[in-house]
Amino acid sequence: VQLQASGGGLVQAGGSLRLSCAASGSIFSINVISWHRQAPGKQRELVAAVRRGGSRNYADSVKGRFTISRDNAKNTVFLQMNSLKPEDTAVYYCNAEDYGSRRVYWGQGTQVTVSS
Repeated sequence: VQLQASGGGLVQAGGSLRLSCAASGSIFSINVISWHRQAPGKQRELVAAVRRGGSRNYADSVKGRFTISRDNAKNTVFLQMNSLKPEDTAVYYCNAEDYGSRRVYWGQGTQVTVSS
């Protein structure tokens, strides 16, 4: 499975962006798909994850502002980001974990920059 992230850009504080993570193959059997981010000089951190059964979890810093969703028919996962803050500025990466094959896939990053 290859993952292609898109949708990043420059936005003012308070604005919104929608990131997409398109998979080259079916994501139906993928157990967990998640978004991570890495700001300059910081470690990569988990932002949001959605499981095959539909359960979701979020980093405390984005709860109530970000929503992760999964469209198995389109083999795509989305991250809707609202009320963006300058501290959300980072490169965002999508990730997929297949427990059956024990494989982990990473997409290339997409830059999100939030100006104050």
